[in-house]
Amino acid sequence: MTSETARRRFSEQVLPHLDDAYSLARWLAGDATDAEDIVQEACLRALKALEAAPVERPRPWLLAVVRNAAYTWFARNRPRAIVLAGDAEEAQAHADALETGVSPSPEAALIEAADRASVTTAIDDLPLAFKETLVMREISGLSYRDISEATGVPIGTVMSRLARARTLLIAKLGAAS
Repeated sequence: MTSETARRRFSEQVLPHLDDAYSLARWLAGDATDAEDIVQEACLRALKALEAAPVERPRPWLLAVVRNAAYTWFARNRPRAIVLAGDAEEAQAHADALETGVSPSPEAALIEAADRASVTTAIDDLPLAFKETLVMREISGLSYRDISEATGVPIGTVMSRLARARTLLIAKLGAAS
């Protein structure tokens, strides 16, 4: 049973970052349903951990919990031969179009969809370590320090992975044009 203190800490430290947690899980898993399962497991782990003590930097801490929960989930539920993929950008673009109420011309929509698909495919093709670093930096907006905390690697490694991920993306997108 969880204490009232843990529930309060959870509300203050975890709930504000659930969108980032889901985004990371979605990119890592490549599937919305799997991402929901991963985030649910991560939330249970976070709640249990918050029984002991509050967390100073909740966002990178939660993303580390999500990352670890994802790897545990993959080991239990997926054969090693499966390649992870995702299309979160497409979902976001659709949501943005619904919010603004402005529809692009059919030609512009087709070009935008092709560009989005190319970028999504290029990100999906990245090795997992590069993909998670790129998603945390470019999509979730984490600092190098936060990514370092979340992944458990030195800041220099984060910077190296991010540079390598960007280089691979540029090469892939350049080859596609």
